[in-house]
Amino acid sequence: MEADALAKVQLAELAERYRRLVELSADATCVHENSVITYANPAALSLFGARTTAEVVGRPVTDFVVAEQDRGEDTEGKPLETVVKRVDGSTFVVETVSVRTGSATQVVIREVAGRLAEAAQAELVSQASDAIVAVTADGVVTSWNPAAASVYGWAATEAVGRPVREVLGTDPDPAAIRLAGGVAHQTHHHREGAPLSVRVSAAEMNDGYLLVCTDETARRRAEQHYRTVVAALDEGVLVVGPKGLIESVNPAASRILGVPADELIGVPCSSLVLFDESGRQLPEDELPSISTRRTGVTHNGLVLRLRRRDGRDVWVALTSRLLDPDDPAGVSVVTSFTDITERRAISARLAHDATHDPLTRLANRTLVLDRLDRRDRAGSTTVLFLDLDKFKIINDSLGHSVGDQVLRIVGERLRRATAATDVVGRFGGDEFVVVTTGVLDEAEVRSRAGHLRSVLAEPISVHGRELHVDASIGIVGVAAGDRRSAEDLLRDADIAMYQAKALGRGRYEFFDVSLRERMQRRLRMEQDLRDAVHSGQLWPAYQPVVDLHTGEMVGVEALLRWTHPDHGAVSPAEFIPLAEESELINEIGKFVLRDTTREVAALRASRGLDLSLKVNVSVRQLEDPQLVPAVRDVLATTGLPPSALCLEVTESALMRDAAAAGEVLAALRSLGVLLAIDDFGTGYSSLAQLRQLTLDTLKIDRSFITGIAESRDAAAIVASIIAMAHAVGLTVVAEGVETAEELALLRQLGCDQAQGYHLGRPLPAAELFAQ
Repeated sequence: MEADALAKVQLAELAERYRRLVELSADATCVHENSVITYANPAALSLFGARTTAEVVGRPVTDFVVAEQDRGEDTEGKPLETVVKRVDGSTFVVETVSVRTGSATQVVIREVAGRLAEAAQAELVSQASDAIVAVTADGVVTSWNPAAASVYGWAATEAVGRPVREVLGTDPDPAAIRLAGGVAHQTHHHREGAPLSVRVSAAEMNDGYLLVCTDETARRRAEQHYRTVVAALDEGVLVVGPKGLIESVNPAASRILGVPADELIGVPCSSLVLFDESGRQLPEDELPSISTRRTGVTHNGLVLRLRRRDGRDVWVALTSRLLDPDDPAGVSVVTSFTDITERRAISARLAHDATHDPLTRLANRTLVLDRLDRRDRAGSTTVLFLDLDKFKIINDSLGHSVGDQVLRIVGERLRRATAATDVVGRFGGDEFVVVTTGVLDEAEVRSRAGHLRSVLAEPISVHGRELHVDASIGIVGVAAGDRRSAEDLLRDADIAMYQAKALGRGRYEFFDVSLRERMQRRLRMEQDLRDAVHSGQLWPAYQPVVDLHTGEMVGVEALLRWTHPDHGAVSPAEFIPLAEESELINEIGKFVLRDTTREVAALRASRGLDLSLKVNVSVRQLEDPQLVPAVRDVLATTGLPPSALCLEVTESALMRDAAAAGEVLAALRSLGVLLAIDDFGTGYSSLAQLRQLTLDTLKIDRSFITGIAESRDAAAIVASIIAMAHAVGLTVVAEGVETAEELALLRQLGCDQAQGYHLGRPLPAAELFAQ
């Protein structure tokens, strides 16, 4: 059937080419049947002097033939001279050739004078783009147009007279072509041997055949290149015919679909099972190839999920367009698609990595913020901000690998302790966030916070070590209609968490607006404190230290004061913790040390005073490697004797890392300065521990001194401290002496020195020494 169809198509092409040749021919050609003219080409109309076809067609032949040479027998196909008459009645002599085709007769009419028709026909042949070759019945070339010379490389003078098989590189066998329908595809050869893909049309003439040879080598080569390229593509390509059946399949399409190509040919395109990104299966009328064939609309870059025969799903980027958009009747569709399964998986992993913490695989800050921004503002939400207490000690003492394992375990515990709809995130370091939704009253939130703390408090075993962690939790309740942004909510939860830490750690606190205001003041004060260091707002006050045996002032303790330009005097209880948390304490400590040593050294020199200076050193200053060089420098530049400088360190600072503190104190002691333990009794140390440190003085905390005159127990404790301190050679100083009774009792108990408001308030040096 396919061969018959091809033959019909080729025959139709030949008929069309013949019709156009007759229409364009310079020879007058007409057809008559039963002596009535049924067709006349433009040249015939011109010859007869007619302006329209109606003036010729339908009229008897005798209206135009005046006299005809006696034909005799067997004159068909032979030229005869005939006198014809034009429409206007004029006559002239022509040469006619008649050929019968069934009941009709085709007549070619040529004017005898000048043989103009032959010249015109020769010109037409010479200008043709196809090779036109006339051959005898025996296959000898009798005519060879310029196009033939260009296609085959033989000049006309060389080709005419040669066997056609020699100049075409093969025997075209025109008789066989005629029997096969008049058109054939053959392989000819150029004079130099190159193969040529040629479509040959053959027509029979009186003494042979006329061959019209169309060189299709370039087109066939382009088609072959196209097929090779399509076969090599990683992109799958299907061509779907007018009936919706798959007509061609490239290897990539077969591979992506998981079906051999021969099993796809002839299969309806509707057999492909496709889903959109929401998971909905596309109905048949929405399949891209069917939609394009129905509407002509191109679909570009559709992302679809395709289910293969083996049940595996692949993601594809698919394009569907008409095979020939310029053909209004074109209903064939080409569908191309690329397997993006791996690319989509990589993209999903990258998107996950961009929104999740790499250590715990919990949501990161970006994802938590996004979920909070997209929360249902008609409902309620609770944000719990958790910070692990003393996690830095685990990290610093056991190493980051242990710390990372602890964080992974904490993250997993939080995930298991929360609902599937909750968002659990890690913000880096040891900070975690839990976001819950739904109506939660305060009692339920407290219960959840307590549950989270208890889950985290369970022992953690890492590398054979049993560790314990706790958390401080800040809580923010978000009611329906709350207009705070995600950043605002996290900020407020963070503030509440810091409040929980400030109140003793291992607890939870709810956020309120006053808490935010205090935090904002804290932030402003911290910035103002940074400016105060360099603007002269900080200054030292001195509190007298009195020898209880002589009653003489033997020393002064330098105490820092801050006069704020807007707020006036700021309490040390507010700004010293700020300095320690922000690490400004190191810079402030150096400022105090420098100014007070210079001032006291000048007083000692100008007034001949034998006065010691006591300066507090914070735990952060002990960790500062520049502390010892700074002390050495001020002693050298101010001229204060090292024995006149006593550096006071709190008991809790010494107990935080006794070994490290001992090294720093030994280095300071090597400079000749004196060392004191401050606030003794608050850090739960023992004198046995203190003996390992090179100390000179022990200062009893004011909490033991207040009310000592009225409390036998307090007096007994102080007496014991004094006795033990003296036993190890330490000078004892009592802090916070407020009354004469307290002073008298301390003197009775054998305390060496004392300070407090009863003995003198902190004052600027000029006021203190003016008294």
